[in-house]
Amino acid sequence: MPTTDDASGDLAITGSLVVPAAALSWRFSRSSGPGGQGVNTADSRVELSVAPLDLLDLSETQRQRLVERLGDRLVDGILTIAASEHRQQLRNRQAARERMAAVLRAAVAAPPRARRRTKPTRGSQERRIEAKKQRGQLKKQRRTWD
Repeated sequence: MPTTDDASGDLAITGSLVVPAAALSWRFSRSSGPGGQGVNTADSRVELSVAPLDLLDLSETQRQRLVERLGDRLVDGILTIAASEHRQQLRNRQAARERMAAVLRAAVAAPPRARRRTKPTRGSQERRIEAKKQRGQLKKQRRTWD
């Protein structure tokens, strides 16, 4: 995974695609869940937002893939990822960065190659027929002819 460990630098998506730190927008709020007294005062929930269609490094095909694959997740052209599973804000920031990188990486990835259709081998056909015959024999033995 080409993401950086710090929670404030550029976000590397692929070898050629990097989201600059200036394009990332952070929002912090109070998180629900365990945390004792600190949960009422610490802003540990993190929201990371980016406008992926405004990135300069995108090729036209990557831009089309983003629109197709993230169309329903984009609100006014902005993708937002929230993280609140950790008690510390820093760990939530790292989790949000990793999740954002994974979502963008999956969105710009090339589609998998189409599967080439092949015929079943003679051996696999024979094994299938033999298994069917054995199953039929088993059922035949269960019959009662009283």
